Amino acid sequence: MKNYQQYADLFKALSDANRLSILDMLCKGERCACKILEKFNITQPTLSHHMKILSDCGMVNKRKEGKWMYYSISKTGGKTAIRMLKELSSVTENLKAKKCCDKDCL
Repeated sequence: MKNYQQYADLFKALSDANRLSILDMLCKGERCACKILEKFNITQPTLSHHMKILSDCGMVNKRKEGKWMYYSISKTGGKTAIRMLKELSSVTENLKAKKCCDKDCL
């Protein structure tokens, strides 16, 4: 069974330009929140909000070291996103041949 809430959470995370920029930055390696914040014109609470969304959907891992929070890309998060896109964009052979309303739907 598909988890549509998981799809929605992932696409919500990927629908913001700042979050996409953060993911791009993290592709180059783990970063401390303070280093991420230096690159954006946002407040610390706004960064925390973005990172919570990215963490909650599984795209980002986080770890605390002392008073600092470090973030990195989750390998499983990217694989999940790819799997979801493949599932949502595939049409099975059954459906290609099926008619509805007495018309070819595809």
